[in-house]
Amino acid sequence: MEIGQHFIAALLTAIGVIRAISDGTTVPAAVVAGLAILAWHTAGTILPSKTRSRRLVVWWLIGFAVIWGAAVAVSAEFAWLAFLLWLLAGHLLPGFWALVFSILVFVVVVVAPIIHQDTTNYANNFGPLIGGVFALGISRGYLQLLRDAAERERLVTSLTQAQQEMAELQDELALAQRQSGAIAERTRLSRDIHDTIAQALSSIRLIAHAESGRTDDASAARTLGQIEALAGDSLADVRRIVAALAPAELDDALAAALQRMLTRLHDEAGLQTELHVDESLPLLPTEIEVALLRTAQSALANVRLHACASRVVLSLIDAEDAVRLDIIDDGTGFDVACWEAATEATSSSYGQRFMRARLRELGGGLDIESTPGEGTAISAHLPIHIAPEEKP
Repeated sequence: MEIGQHFIAALLTAIGVIRAISDGTTVPAAVVAGLAILAWHTAGTILPSKTRSRRLVVWWLIGFAVIWGAAVAVSAEFAWLAFLLWLLAGHLLPGFWALVFSILVFVVVVVAPIIHQDTTNYANNFGPLIGGVFALGISRGYLQLLRDAAERERLVTSLTQAQQEMAELQDELALAQRQSGAIAERTRLSRDIHDTIAQALSSIRLIAHAESGRTDDASAARTLGQIEALAGDSLADVRRIVAALAPAELDDALAAALQRMLTRLHDEAGLQTELHVDESLPLLPTEIEVALLRTAQSALANVRLHACASRVVLSLIDAEDAVRLDIIDDGTGFDVACWEAATEATSSSYGQRFMRARLRELGGGLDIESTPGEGTAISAHLPIHIAPEEKP
């Protein structure tokens, strides 16, 4: 289209110059008028791409129309260039102003023969009218094609980003599932070892110690002492294995782990922290404790990095058949609606999406309430009793 525009400008200018000379216009006047038109048109193709100013483009078009009008004053044959002006008007001006501009150009085209020749005919009137409608229609159609192409490109970019984000989310979910499964299995093994082997070794050590004190047989006492020592050493090894298998954050309990996290946040970032735990909260399954702990870790990391808060409160709440973890800060907050609708994810939004996905895997969810300047409240909820997966 740009090449065609340059070709049309050069062709119509050449036709105007040649016909103006053949119509009796002096050669210098006709050539100067033609060169002025070509120079202004060439300048217009360069300036908009550098300045990207729509106002400058409009003023350039108005200047082009003024130069064209001066050329038409030299010779009516330059009215041929009205076709180029109609094309440019449809492309550069809004619909209403493009129509007004085109009507003014048409008026000049109709009046020019009357001024120069004191006469006109139907061809001089209806020919430019048909050409103007055709040129304006072409330019508006081309503009719509450009808009459609830009919209398609935007949609393709959006889909590509969405696919990339979905792939990253799936990878993170798969990793979280593997980690959660590994933690649950390690915890189950540690509890089984503690409740069976460790208890048995402890009983053996106690029995050997008691029997060694009641026997008078030196050989038997020595053997029982060896059994006691061996059982003690084995018990220490078993306890070390149990400690290595169990999640470090949950050595004591979820509430204790959350308190350690808040204490560390207070010591490192200077935030005021509070923890509230319902006394009626029952013993939670390991999967629930791990999911809530990871949610708290991610949420507190966001508070520390992005919220600019001075105070954060954690509440572990017994909600009958569910458990709820509320994290409230007095930071800067954010627009939740914009975050929910956003297509480009930031690092913090990835963390919140991963929190929500992890909780949904266990049948729960994540609710976020926030207003810019008024802090953020995050509520994670999970059912206490997770239904076992059906096996085929």
